[in-house]
Amino acid sequence: MRASGFSVLSFVLVALAHVASAKAGETIVVKITDLAFVPAEVSARVGDTIEWVNADFIDHTATASNGAWDLALPAGGRGRLVVKQAGVLGYFCRVHPNMTGTLNVNEK
Repeated sequence: MRASGFSVLSFVLVALAHVASAKAGETIVVKITDLAFVPAEVSARVGDTIEWVNADFIDHTATASNGAWDLALPAGGRGRLVVKQAGVLGYFCRVHPNMTGTLNVNEK
């Protein structure tokens, strides 16, 4: 009986870990280097996190074209955004408007 108790507990723990990881989403990293978002286009799912890492020597932003968000990204800094809505959304750097990127977000 003791062995089956451990088996049930193990099953419950594995199931809980799976549910927690499914809700957490993935983190997708976009590197800023040489005045560009790399990669310039990323695919994500609702609930994922986009993390911009500024590897440039100057400040940048990641600013939604529709004004929904605006992240300041100082040189050597980083910023994060949890994606809450499906769709295609362009973004750019307010300091360097020629720097552009696209988020393609799908439902879960």
